[in-house]
Amino acid sequence: MKYKLICMDMDGTLLNDKKEVSERAKVAISKAHKLGVKVVIATGRIFVSAEYYGDVIGVKAPIIASNGAYVREKDSDRSIYEEGLGYENYDLVVQMLNKYNIVPHFYTEDTIYTGKLVHSSLAYKKANKTLPSNRQVKIEVVNDWSKFFIEKQPRIIKAMAVSEDKEKIINAKNEFIKLNKFQVVSSMKNSFEVMAKSTSKGNALKKLCDFYDVDRNEIISIGDNENDISMIKFAGLGVAMGNAEEVVKNIADYITDTNEDDGVAKVIEKYIINESSTQIDL
Repeated sequence: MKYKLICMDMDGTLLNDKKEVSERAKVAISKAHKLGVKVVIATGRIFVSAEYYGDVIGVKAPIIASNGAYVREKDSDRSIYEEGLGYENYDLVVQMLNKYNIVPHFYTEDTIYTGKLVHSSLAYKKANKTLPSNRQVKIEVVNDWSKFFIEKQPRIIKAMAVSEDKEKIINAKNEFIKLNKFQVVSSMKNSFEVMAKSTSKGNALKKLCDFYDVDRNEIISIGDNENDISMIKFAGLGVAMGNAEEVVKNIADYITDTNEDDGVAKVIEKYIINESSTQIDL
């Protein structure tokens, strides 16, 4: 069998538009896991949220969270890799987001600090109502950021900016990019995320491959948006979803079906399950 690890984005890739994992995908993932293939979730989401979907797919999946800033195995107490935003950058991020009247959101592996319960923090708060306590995201509203940073000194791994005003998001994102100080990527058209310069899903996947002693040519990576490009380029087989942005499709080795039509399951069936069956028949 050629491939030993498959790395999947979540939203727009593994999850359908209802934020569900299809039964066909669950079966395919289970079969790949039984064949000895490492199944990895790679997402912009906070770790504890991604961990919940590790429960849903039914295998002990290593998780690349916060776009590569945090890597840990499901139900493990120890991270494999993490990269902080840098304490010296916290106030700068707040100042730049305030300039565009964008509410700051700062992430650790299990907590969101926000200036106001809106957008992602509000969405996580609503999701918490249906989740078990060990899979809930902690949320804290901060009124005075400078005081908070001094007193709490949190280890922030990612900042997130969200606004329904897409022009505002574009302008703020471009200003962050011009600083050449951060890794700045988007997973949706109305948001962007700010991380340490070296942070990316691709870099996190490399760290994970070193940890498991897997060659990059033995990896399949599947994604749909800008924040997936680095891991798609890193993999031996880089796959774009049928619903992916054109920039993602242009760099992919293969384009599968959409997230609504089991694109992930079809990749696993084609390149892992069927290939394994053929090798056995031979």
